[in-house]
Amino acid sequence: MPAPFRVVLRPEAADIDENGHVNNIVYVRWLQDVATAHWAAVAPPEAQEHFIWWISRHEIDYRAASHLGEELLAETWGENPKGARFDRCTRITGPDGGVRVEARTTWVIMDRALQRPARLRPEMVALFLRD
Repeated sequence: MPAPFRVVLRPEAADIDENGHVNNIVYVRWLQDVATAHWAAVAPPEAQEHFIWWISRHEIDYRAASHLGEELLAETWGENPKGARFDRCTRITGPDGGVRVEARTTWVIMDRALQRPARLRPEMVALFLRD
């Protein structure tokens, strides 16, 4: 497995639902935010100008609740590149190291100008799979 890309998350008041924990839809936003941050960190400017990513599928397992002010760690890495699709795995853990959320999102790389899927090139895959 490649070394994961890491982002620290801190739930704010607006992220908390009537049950007193982070709302499920906030996790979906965080999945996108972490993926976007990873892309921005590893992709050269030319690739960022030419390509965009669209989500085609989410699988999310909610393991435990997260609460206001906790410091959470999101880790993400890529798997199973095929054609224009790429699976991104994300794990969010709490301050005790316990898993809060595990997700697999299928992303499709798109040619920004044509708004059509683009085949993943080996050099693009390498951006996500290097240690």
